[in-house]
Amino acid sequence: MSNKNFDTCVSFSLAKGAFVGRIVRLDKVLQDILQKHQYPVNVSTALSETSALAVLLSDALKYKGLFTLQLQGNGPVSVLVADVTSEHKIRACAKFDEEQLCKAKALRKTEDIIEQVPHLVGGGHMAFTVDQGPNTDLYQGLVDLQGKTLSEIALRYFKLSEQIDTALKLFVKAPQGDSKSFFAAGIMLQKVPLKGGVEIDTDDSAYNQMFDDAKAFILSLSENEMFNSELSSEEILYRLFHSLDLEITKETSYQFACRCSREKLFSTLSSFKDEDIRDMVEDGKICATCHFCSEEYIFNEDEFVKH
Repeated sequence: MSNKNFDTCVSFSLAKGAFVGRIVRLDKVLQDILQKHQYPVNVSTALSETSALAVLLSDALKYKGLFTLQLQGNGPVSVLVADVTSEHKIRACAKFDEEQLCKAKALRKTEDIIEQVPHLVGGGHMAFTVDQGPNTDLYQGLVDLQGKTLSEIALRYFKLSEQIDTALKLFVKAPQGDSKSFFAAGIMLQKVPLKGGVEIDTDDSAYNQMFDDAKAFILSLSENEMFNSELSSEEILYRLFHSLDLEITKETSYQFACRCSREKLFSTLSSFKDEDIRDMVEDGKICATCHFCSEEYIFNEDEFVKH
């Protein structure tokens, strides 16, 4: 059963538009994603946090198409990927080596600890991609996986590539007690450039101090508050920023949906060479499974021979 206070991203502004931000809280979306996979707890937790970050980043952009956040590295979890459509549909999956995961746990003595994303993924990169379809330029941002947490990696990207003052805090919660649910959330705040942007009735030092105050408020936000199902995102924001001219600007709901289909997969396989098709055939059939939703598609070999 969904909770009206979750699976949404709420956008807001502070200080008469001098700062803009958003807060995301995910519940049922994650259960819908993760039940398709049955990943180990630490992989599911990492994918949940990645999904929350993907929603935060995509919600900040104006695009029509697909936003993809992907982490790729040389660790036990080699890939974490979440994509979000402009219609607010999200899906996500991971690629990992279970033997390497077990060895890493034994080596680092983290058997009962949920490790941070960078520890699981290892050395590599994080990429943001916006694909708006044919005849459009593909936008991509890239940053190496330097940082102790996923938040630190994202903040490094904004500092080095976008050069936008950004505050970001991510939260993730694995199942506890009788609960089998994963939760993830995040809050992000950015300065709006004063030149060519918003004009505020204050000097630069006061402007910077306001942003520092807002960052301190974000850091004070606790996991208990963020995952309190009785609190709405608006109530959390008011608790944090009521002294900074808080204005709620938008609320968007998100849900899980996979874009795979038999027709799409058939079209892809039909582009393969005959010898590649023959290599995939077992007992006269070709079986393929979607990485995102685990849906299995079965084709007869003669479907491609005829084609």
